[in-house]
Amino acid sequence: MSQKGYRIRKMYNIDTADQNLLGLLQVEFPLTEEPFAHLGQRLGIGAEEVMQRVQGLKTKGIVRQISPVYDARRLGFHTTLVAMKVSHAQMEKAGSLLQAHPGISHAYERDCDINLWFTLSMPSESKLEAEWQRLGDAISAETAFSLPTLKLFKIGAYFNVGGTVQASKKHYSRGIQPRAALSPTDRVVVNESQQDLPLCPRPFADMADRLSMSERAFLTHIRGLLRRGIMRRYGAAVNHRRAGFKANALTCWNAPKAIVDAAGEKLSSFTEVSHCYERKTNPQWQYNLFTMIHSHSWEVCREIMARASCEIGLTDYIQLFSTREFKKIRVKYLL
Repeated sequence: MSQKGYRIRKMYNIDTADQNLLGLLQVEFPLTEEPFAHLGQRLGIGAEEVMQRVQGLKTKGIVRQISPVYDARRLGFHTTLVAMKVSHAQMEKAGSLLQAHPGISHAYERDCDINLWFTLSMPSESKLEAEWQRLGDAISAETAFSLPTLKLFKIGAYFNVGGTVQASKKHYSRGIQPRAALSPTDRVVVNESQQDLPLCPRPFADMADRLSMSERAFLTHIRGLLRRGIMRRYGAAVNHRRAGFKANALTCWNAPKAIVDAAGEKLSSFTEVSHCYERKTNPQWQYNLFTMIHSHSWEVCREIMARASCEIGLTDYIQLFSTREFKKIRVKYLL
């Protein structure tokens, strides 16, 4: 399918103040009692204007939500990437099923014979295996398989839309971490925190109150979850297409086992690469190294991966461009 076949929603031009704000919302959201006032101090504007601008970014669909990103494995959940071959006649039904599923965070139609790709989380490995197979049957998939992660090299999307105030740090996570020992307080704070942050001067106050905690104690606990790696980051989820990054490409590499680690580390060093994993292969899919990139066009995505191919010495790869987004949310892990 040509780039013209991509179902692109309206993109918006945003001013410098919004560009600056969007950068900070993604990776430097302050976990303080008055976060919007803190952001305002950084940007030289008042808290009320910050909240108005965030609401404007939400209205335009650029910001989907502001919330924590938890590490599913640290919480005891199991995840996988599922790939299916689905007929054109079944694709709409498939999309509806995936949109309604609480354990699915991302679901895309891609320009490949294996054309439906989605991520699935479940509370146990046996339930995960049974569920993706059940979904394949429900969708009448011609082919279906799971591609679980063997090694995580990088995860951390950041969309640089410009501006004069740049975020100073990007929270990239590396490595698969074991299940965390969670206290009863950990569990209730994780459950309570997984909501879109309200736009008010003290947005964490009501969350703390519902748990009969002080605002300070609640925020201390949230920061502790981040420090322990149970939370990957706290910040905005951005609609990359609305922000001008029209193309997203899942690039799959056939990397010899001996060089997987070196290739994964090198690919992770590319600023355009937001995700990099080694995944389990199967007789239907022999590509074992996966990278995700976002850019302003398909052509730029191709150029980036061609450059990467030269630098890592791998020529056996395939780029799968998304042609339709069925779903992109943050899964709520209820403990």
